[in-house]
Amino acid sequence: MPTAPQTTDELYRALQENGRRPYGRTRTVAAEELADAAEQFADPVALVRALLELQEAYTYGSEPRKSPVVFARLLTLFDEQPEVFDERLRHLLFWRFKWVAHALRQLPEVPLASLRQWSAEMRDRYEKAGLALQPYYGQAYQLAAHVGEDTALAYELWAGRARTRLSDCEACEICERARHHLAAGDDARALRVWEPVLAGKESCQEEPARSVSYALLPLLRTDDPERARELHLAGYRACRRNPAMAGEVGRHLEFCALTGNEARGLELLAENRTLFDEVDSPLDQFDFLTGVQVLLQRVEQLGHGELPAAGWAGRTWTVAGLRAEAGRRADDLAARFDARNGTTAHAERRRARLERAPLLEALELTLRTRSLDDVTPATPAPAPASRTAAALPESLPELIAHARRLEEEGHPEGRLVWARVRTLVTARDYVHPDDDQVGPLVLLRADLLADDADRAGQQDEFAEAAALHEEAAALYEDAGAAGQAALSRACALLARAELTPAPDTEEDGDGVAAKAAALGDAHAGMVRLHEQAPALAPYLEARLLRLRATVLGLRLQTTRQEEHVAPVLAEVDLLHAFAVRHDIASQISGAALLRAGTHALTGDLPAAVTELDALQERLQAHGPAWHLPRALGLRGRLRLGMRDAQAAHADLTEALRVAADWPAHAMDTGRLHADLAEACLHLGRPEEALRHLSRAAQVQLRHGSRIEALCTYSNAAQLSLDLGRVEDSIALLDSLLAEPDVAAGQLDARLTAQLRLTRARALHTGEDLKAATAEFVALAAESAGWDDDPGSHAMIAAETAVLLAESGEFGRAREAAGQALAAHARAPHYEQLSNCLRELARLQAKQQGADGLADALGFLEDAARIAEEAGAAGYAAGGRPLDVALAYEHGRVHAYAGTYEEALAALEKGLALLGEAGAGGEHAGEWAECVRLAGAVEGIYLERPAPALARLDAAVTRLRAAGHDEEAEPLAALAAELREKD
Repeated sequence: MPTAPQTTDELYRALQENGRRPYGRTRTVAAEELADAAEQFADPVALVRALLELQEAYTYGSEPRKSPVVFARLLTLFDEQPEVFDERLRHLLFWRFKWVAHALRQLPEVPLASLRQWSAEMRDRYEKAGLALQPYYGQAYQLAAHVGEDTALAYELWAGRARTRLSDCEACEICERARHHLAAGDDARALRVWEPVLAGKESCQEEPARSVSYALLPLLRTDDPERARELHLAGYRACRRNPAMAGEVGRHLEFCALTGNEARGLELLAENRTLFDEVDSPLDQFDFLTGVQVLLQRVEQLGHGELPAAGWAGRTWTVAGLRAEAGRRADDLAARFDARNGTTAHAERRRARLERAPLLEALELTLRTRSLDDVTPATPAPAPASRTAAALPESLPELIAHARRLEEEGHPEGRLVWARVRTLVTARDYVHPDDDQVGPLVLLRADLLADDADRAGQQDEFAEAAALHEEAAALYEDAGAAGQAALSRACALLARAELTPAPDTEEDGDGVAAKAAALGDAHAGMVRLHEQAPALAPYLEARLLRLRATVLGLRLQTTRQEEHVAPVLAEVDLLHAFAVRHDIASQISGAALLRAGTHALTGDLPAAVTELDALQERLQAHGPAWHLPRALGLRGRLRLGMRDAQAAHADLTEALRVAADWPAHAMDTGRLHADLAEACLHLGRPEEALRHLSRAAQVQLRHGSRIEALCTYSNAAQLSLDLGRVEDSIALLDSLLAEPDVAAGQLDARLTAQLRLTRARALHTGEDLKAATAEFVALAAESAGWDDDPGSHAMIAAETAVLLAESGEFGRAREAAGQALAAHARAPHYEQLSNCLRELARLQAKQQGADGLADALGFLEDAARIAEEAGAAGYAAGGRPLDVALAYEHGRVHAYAGTYEEALAALEKGLALLGEAGAGGEHAGEWAECVRLAGAVEGIYLERPAPALARLDAAVTRLRAAGHDEEAEPLAALAAELREKD
């Protein structure tokens, strides 16, 4: 708090401002300072209000030891000056007897006798005040349940009484009743009782998050895993990182452990690492640590005890180490509670949770499914063998010869064999065989370097690839393998050409020219290498010809110039003729793939598909079979371009099926899944598309394409949001944003901003306005510095303005709108800005009525200027014409403000702009809405039903005659309402 309040008015404002802060140390410290400041005023009401705010901060900030102390002070003030407490303050005082009872239960150092004494004090106070005792009996039941006594009588004494104004809220009482049935082993009855809370019909500060955490396992036991999944996503978000809900977080960790989601559990544990040190409540610590131990115990049982885990600050933890420490502390807490209570209830409850077996082997909780192997920071395991893999030779000479044969064929198993060779060669006790077939060690080292270089190139690490190819070439020369040296140098030329940045757009003439020149130079260098090389083995010469054709294909892809087509096809013909002459099957199909790609780049998609049809027949007859997934995948993409989504889906599905026979690294199944997602969207199957997007991202991550994977996940999050799966979208984005490199700002800043923007929109859709607004405000501030992209800032600032207006912060909304307008001046976004400004006007008029009319009209004046600019620029809106939308909004704003004649005039202007054809044209919906609102203003607010009915009846007739029955219905309903009133 910058300065202490000097007057009670300042104090009340500060208390109100502090009340808007989230619970936690910042709010608590401010509340402590305000309570101290209140002591200086000769105003006991101010002190009471400050103490009430302080007790609330302690209660919801998980500091139960301090809450009773503050309440004791309040009770003394009430006893000494009861007249200070008006009806509201008196209600709050008696309500908070329950808070103190709850706080004392959480502290094992408080004797059981003291808990019973406080319960008696509460009853005595309620009776003297003439208050019904249902709240007292509720606390008595909770104490019995906590201690582990027989609760049957206590439950009946509470649950059988009528509720009062001082009873816990309906949602909290439902939770207690459901937990009573849960403790009795009746999952089905507990869930029936819980239903109003789980369905969102009853809620409060802690609900439904608290109930959800308890209901997850009963839902699994009653065979409703999908609802458990949905509630886990929503419920966890409501309690994460909240010290007052540490027990709930622990139960979500337990849920992950018992559903095969141990990796997600570790992720959530890391997100809540601060709870280890921030939770002051021993009972909440007990619940949290038991949930933590359930998770870590399961991870350790699965053989991952050495994985890093997030725990108490000040040291590095492994799963095994943290499990032991959490268990020790939770055992101690259980013993302390049981010693205080004189029972073994807490030890038994803890034992039951730890001994519970997994309820499901695997439940997909999020769109980003990960296993413990995916989060293990170890040396990458060798890729799994494909279905077609043969057993590897046992002798090293045979193994090396096998690897080289596969390399000559271009066989995808080659990398797996080289990986085995590399393991043997890098061993400390390696002895190179004296075998003419194997050759010298320098030759083998060159082979391994060439394999490393190929892998680097496939990961787009072109600088490393070029360096490794050059190093391999030098070793090949030392080994006397001139042909292989020439091939490695050609590969290095291609990698160096790829280092030239690709142009941002086709209009980037300098970028296109630079990239084309680099690729042309690489081709010239390859031709020289080819000409100067000694007699090459056919497979080496074919690979060199393939590189020559490839580099020219990349140049055509960059320039899309007609003059670059013939050189590519000429090189492809050379490759094809050579491969046919020497019967090199992999290069025959390679030439066909290059030719099909060239046709596609020139826009001749039918010719490309015809080429691939012939190739498919050849591959099925003569092989190589491992080229079939690529051919089918390319044909699927081309058919997407030809708008034949059904055929594309069939090709891509078959490509995935046959790709499963081969090593995943060689098949690019991530691309196949991504293309299948696009086909599914075209076919109107968005849920299937979402599954393929998720799988595509998983494959891309597994293969090291991190940026590509995050982009794919971003698309999946947006699609999930479009499908109304808001919690799925938020959970996915939370997981991505929690990645260490993303959280540390090491990832591409714009991609991170896109992830955050989608999350903010999802939060808004999920009606978490406060969190969404905070994220939008932060993004608007960051995007203000994007000098190269003012258009994005304009859209973000516009959305920020709308959210601020929804929150009633119209001053800040006007500032954000000003930023959007300034950015729009540099990069016009007519429709988006017009929509924003009209919505701001609507919100202000709706919330403030006549008081907000002037400011609302100011927003509409800005929207009018946008519409004029759009008209001058020849811009046509995708939705309603901007001038029509503006006239309609003028009508709505005036209606909210109570200036009905102006509203009617504006609506009639909108109808005039749409014209007589409005009822039957493409804007029939807009025309009908204008008529409806005009009819309401005229018939209801201006009390002129006759002309309003004439207007509505005529419009209904015209709409129905034009076949717009749906648009006519609201007008007919309004007309019926007016007739009934008349």
